[in-house]
Amino acid sequence: MKLFGPLYERMLRWSTHRHAEAYLGGISFCEAIFFPIPPEVMLAPMSLARPQRAYRFAAISLAASLLGMFVGYAIGHYAIEWVMPFLEKMGSAERFAQIKQQVADNGFWLLLLAGFVPVPFKIFTLASGVVGMPLLPFFFGALIGRGKRVFLLAWAIRLAGPRAEAMLRRHAEPIGWLALALLTAAIGWMVFFGGKA
Repeated sequence: MKLFGPLYERMLRWSTHRHAEAYLGGISFCEAIFFPIPPEVMLAPMSLARPQRAYRFAAISLAASLLGMFVGYAIGHYAIEWVMPFLEKMGSAERFAQIKQQVADNGFWLLLLAGFVPVPFKIFTLASGVVGMPLLPFFFGALIGRGKRVFLLAWAIRLAGPRAEAMLRRHAEPIGWLALALLTAAIGWMVFFGGKA
């Protein structure tokens, strides 16, 4: 059954839509607060379709993510009691408690690394608000942590150009299934080890 090839082709079509930048900004903003799908799902095909604008797209994604992160921070600071039932339903409450303690001890450095760990970035922004992390280190940690992720993707696509697009088109199906397997393994790891803590 082919699933990811057609999905990839559809995302490439959407990435050239006249409102694609607004969609990218909306996804990036929402993902920093609650949305489960990372903005790279939209950023990558947009950058592949128009590599000369890859850095512009990365900047839009980063700016919208930063705005969303401040909303996530405010929710963590002022309304965490409202959010905790959702974290408990997702099985993330214990993991959130661990991250909250880690953010209290090393918040800036965790935000720098958070873009490449198998924990949603929104958990770090909520935890930063809960512990009252100072806003300046929060901003710069989030800026660098998220920025390196989106700009590294844009740079890789600019560097590879049409070769990256051809490779992704040819191998979209195995890459998609591999990414799904890795995501499933990461969620399983978080549930298993989070429950043991």
